[in-house]
Amino acid sequence: MKNNAKNTFELTKKQSLVMNLLSEAKGPLSAYQILYDLNDQGFRGPTQVYRVLEKLLELRRVHRIESMNAFVACQQEKCHEKNKEVNLFTICKICGDVQELLSNGLKNIVKSLSKDNNFLLKSSVLELNVVCSKCKD
Repeated sequence: MKNNAKNTFELTKKQSLVMNLLSEAKGPLSAYQILYDLNDQGFRGPTQVYRVLEKLLELRRVHRIESMNAFVACQQEKCHEKNKEVNLFTICKICGDVQELLSNGLKNIVKSLSKDNNFLLKSSVLELNVVCSKCKD
């Protein structure tokens, strides 16, 4: 499977299975949920799932939601860019919906903090706990 919008890396069969599962999921999935859902597709242990997830994270095709210890498919086209250091997510406290957001303003603030405090930022994940528009009504 090639995704020309993000990169031209051809995914393996197991990577494609995990990507399809995460893309169709209604919310973030843990590695063990992925293992359970793909057990009949040849996944036999958590190590296999974690190896696939590590590669998909490296390719910026999936993101880890730190507070939930779970994974989501990338929702933004610009994640493949090497200079994207900041990932911003909203997580609804009621329904658990996760949205990936882009914010050039936040990216500029983080770059400024990095420059002002003389450190090299490798990556940053900001998770905002919210009540989504569906749940607030």
